[in-house]
Amino acid sequence: MKILIIAPNWVGDLVISQALYQQLKKNDPNNIIHVLVRENLHTLLKRMPEIDKIIISPTQSHTLNLKQQYLFACDLRKEKYDQAIILPNSFKSALIPFWAKIPKRTGWLGEMRYLVLNDIKKGIKQLPSLLKRFLFLNNAVQKTIPQLKTTAETVTATLSKFNLKPPKNLLAICPGAEYGEAKRWPAEYFATIIKTLAPTHEIWLFGSNNDKIVIDKIQELSGDLGINLSGKTSLDEAVDLLSLANAVITNDSGLMHIAAALDKPLIAIYGSTSPQFTPPLTNQARILSLNLACSPCFQRTCPLKHLRCLKEISPPMVLAELEKLHESTDH
Repeated sequence: MKILIIAPNWVGDLVISQALYQQLKKNDPNNIIHVLVRENLHTLLKRMPEIDKIIISPTQSHTLNLKQQYLFACDLRKEKYDQAIILPNSFKSALIPFWAKIPKRTGWLGEMRYLVLNDIKKGIKQLPSLLKRFLFLNNAVQKTIPQLKTTAETVTATLSKFNLKPPKNLLAICPGAEYGEAKRWPAEYFATIIKTLAPTHEIWLFGSNNDKIVIDKIQELSGDLGINLSGKTSLDEAVDLLSLANAVITNDSGLMHIAAALDKPLIAIYGSTSPQFTPPLTNQARILSLNLACSPCFQRTCPLKHLRCLKEISPPMVLAELEKLHESTDH
């Protein structure tokens, strides 16, 4: 089959979606997989060998240019897809497959999608994790997990681009979260971790342009003890550099899922979100979540104004988990 996937709009969800592409190839190695994705996310797909073609979306997630999308969809008709699988749950995400006249259009029920889908899945709330929701769209029973690929050549090239040497005992810090502050562990806590571990670790800080203010603050509080890579790397370059980490400390974020897909030992800190819904998909993760009565609220900012779900996870708690992580990986 020739299949068009409409990709998610968040980095973490995009990483998780690789499990679906893997499953499609396991079903039949001759399946051809094309993925339609936002321009700012497309480089990450280079590290997913299951994908045969990456197609850049004509519009960004916050825009709705119907004429542009319709003309784009008409052009896609020449690809003669057998099926489209629409991973986002919005109405507009299903328009291009509908206009492209793809005969089988699969997705979850929602937002009046009876009009544009003809293979509709129901019961989404019965599936507790995003991974299971993606796999169910292919009626997948066998569980697969994301596995991003790197090569020695790409890693060496990325190190050279940023004038970095191969690190020893690298601790990667990922203190951002695109979703909002209710997913971000306090900057001063990250600074404490860095000051504590800098004598024994090389420390690199990763993040997007939107994380730069937070990471600059962490650098100031810690005395510039780490190397600040925020806003400098593309997603596939972040994959290369994170592949060198001996351990990762991260919020629930896209970079957390990238580190998990690289099978890196990691500490995952959860605030307003749920480790049941989007856990790091690796056996090498230790999850810190307080499970307060008010969480998970899935809000961008704390509706109760106290942010206890993150503030009460102390730096000593994280350091203790890191020590356990080192002990488990040593064995």
